[in-house]
Amino acid sequence: MSRLGIRTRLTVLYGVLFLLGGATLLGVTYFLVKQNIHQRNSGAMTQLPAEFKINFGDQQVAITKFLQDLQVRQEQIEQNTLHALLTQGAIALGVVTVIGVGFGWLMAERALRPVGRITETARRVAGGSLHERIALQGPADEIKELADTFDSMLERLDAAFDGQRRFVANASHELRTPLTINRTLIEVALGRPAPPPELVHLGETLLAVNARHERLIDGLLTLVASEQALTVHDIVDVAEIARHVTAGKVGTVSLEPAVTAGDPVLLERVVQNLVDNALAYNVPDGEVWVRTRTTGSRAELVVENTGPVVPAYEVPRLFEPFRRLRSRTGSGQGTGLGLSIVRSVAVAHGGRVDARPRDGGGLIVTVTLPTQN
Repeated sequence: MSRLGIRTRLTVLYGVLFLLGGATLLGVTYFLVKQNIHQRNSGAMTQLPAEFKINFGDQQVAITKFLQDLQVRQEQIEQNTLHALLTQGAIALGVVTVIGVGFGWLMAERALRPVGRITETARRVAGGSLHERIALQGPADEIKELADTFDSMLERLDAAFDGQRRFVANASHELRTPLTINRTLIEVALGRPAPPPELVHLGETLLAVNARHERLIDGLLTLVASEQALTVHDIVDVAEIARHVTAGKVGTVSLEPAVTAGDPVLLERVVQNLVDNALAYNVPDGEVWVRTRTTGSRAELVVENTGPVVPAYEVPRLFEPFRRLRSRTGSGQGTGLGLSIVRSVAVAHGGRVDARPRDGGGLIVTVTLPTQN
């Protein structure tokens, strides 16, 4: 019973209650009719003598025997009447119960329609659109109160996320200017004739740190953009993007058509991040495989490498911003935003990202997106 849907359970409950109510009504009616017939028969019949005869000329009529036969016949009629009431009432109750269950199914659907709207809105919100609202109209009952509470929660979440995105975007833009100035000053200093070796070493170190900060800011801006609603819905073949990104970097590729709709810039960033991640977190002389294909109604991108062993329980952490495994080599070169951006872009396009450890070491990351024919 607990595995059935709430609509089915409500319909079964309606049917059981209707059947119990009808059975109770039929039983009470049977008892009252029986009592009424019994009282009438007991009042009509009196105690007769053992033998009472009347002479009609040469014939004698046994009146007592005649009345006894009449009483037996009346009792038989009473039994037949009660039996007919019981059987025909049960048949009628069964038919009406079936009709009542049908109406109960329709009424349950109508009563649960607002819950369906809440579920659909929650599903769209889970896909990344916090601007959705239920805006349920109707009487001020418990379901409307639930819908209004859900809308209020969405408003607060939307305001909080908008504030966070604006802060990150504004801070990133503000930080770009001083980083650009720093890079220019360092390059000018290094461009002087015959600079001291200490100055060259210091300048190169500062340029590397500056470049890492620029990549970090660029990643933050991309992450903010990927968490917003898509405004570009171009037809994109992920295989073409992967062919462009992997040229000269990855030797083992299997690129079958994988057409989807979305923002080409963000989708290229997904492929770029996955390929760079697979190359950076790899063992010496390791391998990287990139595959694209279409499976049913989904376009897939799979990036696999032969990196260090990754515990299965650590995989979910890799998709959190600024979270990297300490055991992975090359972590000092990254920003900790690569896989977070991949997940945000995939979700914004109606897809998902799955990752699992590879046997022998490394990681297998699969991006699944809706296809576009």
